[in-house]
Amino acid sequence: MSRRVVRQSKFRHVFGQAAKADQAYEDIRVSKVTWDSSFCAVNPKFLAIIVEAGGGGAFIVLPLAKVWQIPDYTPMRNITEPIITLEGHSKRVGILSWHPTARNVLLSAGGDNVIIIWNVGTGEVLLSLDDMHPDIIHSVCWNSNGSLLATTCKDKTLRIIDPRKGQVVAERFAAHEGMRPMRAIFTRQGHIFTTGFTRMSQRELGLWDPNNFEEPVALQEMDTSNGVLLPFYDPDSSIVYLCGKGDSSIRYFEITDEPPFVHYLNTFSSKEPQRGMGFMPKRGLDVSKCEIARFFKLHERKCEPIIMTVPRKSDLFQDDLYPDTPGPEPALEADEWLSGQDAEPVLISLRDGYVPPKHRELRVTKRNILDARPPSGPRRSQSASDAPLSQHTLETLLAEIKGLREQVQAQEQRITALENMLCELVDGTD
Repeated sequence: MSRRVVRQSKFRHVFGQAAKADQAYEDIRVSKVTWDSSFCAVNPKFLAIIVEAGGGGAFIVLPLAKVWQIPDYTPMRNITEPIITLEGHSKRVGILSWHPTARNVLLSAGGDNVIIIWNVGTGEVLLSLDDMHPDIIHSVCWNSNGSLLATTCKDKTLRIIDPRKGQVVAERFAAHEGMRPMRAIFTRQGHIFTTGFTRMSQRELGLWDPNNFEEPVALQEMDTSNGVLLPFYDPDSSIVYLCGKGDSSIRYFEITDEPPFVHYLNTFSSKEPQRGMGFMPKRGLDVSKCEIARFFKLHERKCEPIIMTVPRKSDLFQDDLYPDTPGPEPALEADEWLSGQDAEPVLISLRDGYVPPKHRELRVTKRNILDARPPSGPRRSQSASDAPLSQHTLETLLAEIKGLREQVQAQEQRITALENMLCELVDGTD
């Protein structure tokens, strides 16, 4: 008689739960663009969502803290003038990705099949990869120290690229044989995790060793659906979450060194399909509740947080769930990375809950407009840039100030009238 042995894993009982209705963000017109993107980005402070707009490119930024006290130096108007504009692509840009360790280094990929790496602080193009991809780029992912890129393309080829050398280090044609878009991400072990489609349009996931692309480490068929599977990877737990566009579920797997290497854990299911998904960095989670992941699910008209939790009885800090994790501080300057230096991310501890630093050390090798700080003294309703205000912006501000002054004066008159009425009433009762 055979006896089934259950694989031991501290993440075997991870469960997902949607946040309460009062924690959701309502009345958001999520973009209807057919591009296979998450449409959402999140950090511990803000939530950014691509919204519907005539010309495209519009997004909304929402604070995650539900305390709606607006300080006097926050601009109370839509931001229409960017701090900096990066111009280099000849067609629409569909992919943006920050370098994991270098300050202000941003990757962009567009419909012109070109990858450009920028120094956003100075507006300069650091590198341009023009001849790597013959067709539309579907996904781009940095490895942990930002020395390599994993890209997928409409030509069905998975490529590992050294961007500073401008060379394809390794490539695999038809990692998934289907024609639908493929996605690829690096794991902490240096493997490549991919999602795609079989020739029969079944969704499929794969794990590959870039040193040997001949055979996959693991290849699993999943189900039949048209939605592209977007992978979200947590290197601390080595769990990958798969969110399909148009699906109403999130499936998650643990990647280990033991066969079959990609282990199914569980599925979170809901009633409504998702149009996009945001993934919170580890430093933004609630460690007191054993929260190991938080998603922001985009519906047609709202954004709903979904929390993944490991059930634990103890109220103490769980060291095994929360190893030191990458923080917001860069390990390198842009010029250092471009010159060939590599560095692992600067790690922070979550033992006492993540607390963002009040002051960050500025290490600038050349003028960097993103590092400009507001002057000391009274704060101004102005951007972080020191550029002079345009005439139109100045007139708008003056009109707003005049309107606010008139409103304050009217309120003062109303308060005075009410005080006089109250005094008359009190005198009458005496």
